[in-house]
Parts: sequence; C-alpha cells; structure tokens
Amino acid sequence: MADSNARLAVLIDADNTSPKHAAALFDELASYGVATVKRAYGDWTTPQLNGWKTALNQHAIVPIQQFAYTVGKNATDSALIIDAMDILHTGSVDGFALVSSDSDFTRLATRLRESGKTVYGLGMRKTPASLVAAVDQFIYLEVIGDQPATAQTDDPTEEQAPLPNLQSLLTRAINASSGDDGVVRVSTLGNYLRSASASFDPRLYGEPKLSTLLQAQGYLTVTGSGSGLEVALKGATNKTTAKKAPGKKATAKKASANKAQSKG
Repeated sequence: MADSNARLAVLIDADNTSPKHAAALFDELASYGVATVKRAYGDWTTPQLNGWKTALNQHAIVPIQQFAYTVGKNATDSALIIDAMDILHTGSVDGFALVSSDSDFTRLATRLRESGKTVYGLGMRKTPASLVAAVDQFIYLEVIGDQPATAQTDDPTEEQAPLPNLQSLLTRAINASSGDDGVVRVSTLGNYLRSASASFDPRLYGEPKLSTLLQAQGYLTVTGSGSGLEVALKGATNKTTAKKAPGKKATAKKASANKAQSKG
C-alpha cells in the first residue's frame, strides 16, 4: 500500500505532456504521497508550451528552461534526467513521479529503483512497454480525473497499447494468489495484479475500483464486505483435493490389487 506521507519529486516532461492533465495527475498522486518537488521541463520560449503557463501557477510547478540547442536532439530529456539524479543523491525524497510517454526515461526509472526509490510513471496509452515495465506503477492519463476510460488520446492518430484480456488476466492472478480453497482476499489480489503488471488499473476497464470490477465479472464469485471481501472463480475446486484425488486408472489398479490380496 502506498504511503500517503511519502515525499515525491514530480518531474514533468512538458514537451511530451498536455497541460490539460495537470490537475488530475496531482489529484492522483496525492494518494501516493506529498509532492515536495514539482518541476516541468521544456523550452518555455516556444509557443507550444504556452498552454502550460496557467497550470504552472495553479499547482506551484517550477518551470525549468531548456533550450533546444540542436534540432532533433531532446535537450529536455537530458535536463530532467540530470535533475532526477541530483535529487536522488540529496536523499530528500522517498520516490519519484515521472510524467512522460517517452521511452528515453526507461533507464532513469530503472536506476532510481535500483537505489531503493519508488517510481511512478504517468503517461498516455501510447507509452512504450519498456517504460511501463520499468516503474513500480504506471498510471495512464486517459483514465484519471473526470475522463472516462474510453477517452481519446491527445493525438487520435497515435496507436494505443492493447489492453490485456481481462478474463485471462484475472483467472491467472486468482489461481496464482489464492489458497488451497481457491479463494483470495481482494486486497491480496490487488497487490498481486500490481506486482505482475505495473499498468494494471480497473479504470482501464470502465470501473473505478477493483472490487466493482470483480463484481461485474460473471465468471467470478465475490463474497464478504469491506476489508474482508474475497473472490474466487465460479466452480473452483479445492486445490489440495484436486491434487490428491486419484485418477480412474489408479483407482482401478488399486482395486485389482486389493482383490488379488484377498484371494491370496
């Protein structure tokens, strides 16, 4: 479970993120910690970033100026990476939130985690799998705030990452995390899903919480309430019994052996 008192450094790739997500992303991050560092990187002399200026004031984000010295080279990425490493070595934060859909930050995320920091990623559904896999948890901007899970991307021409098949995903997770009776606490299942897939989010499937997502699946049985909520696959059999139950051939062979002994 996230520590709501954890100190977070929120580093935003403004060149790669729309300002319309600013309010929602800070609301989202409030449940993971306190944003003690808030910086946005880009060339603020260009008109492309004019839309960010209101968001900077509203959320007390510090703009970090980075001129594009060479065409085709992303100086913003380099500035953000250098700042992140400087912040890491000060020891002033418990975790980082990297706001970008750019795979260039994959190695940075890995390096921060190697140093024991929790790393959250926030970006669009177009984000490459390498960056999604490199963070502890990846949050898609399309599903936070007031936007529905089916919200359009900022650029409709860009391809979104396909969602995993929900039934297959939940079936595997329940089988892996449940006890011998096939039942698992919903909280335990949630931890397993987030550990197995950094980008898992019930909102991607149109439900606000994992519990309501599970209750909407006809192939699952959900019982209990509150922290005692449990889930199982419908028709699930006891794992121990299933493992120990002998097959028909074994039963027949044993019966024949017993019959032979009685004759002897």
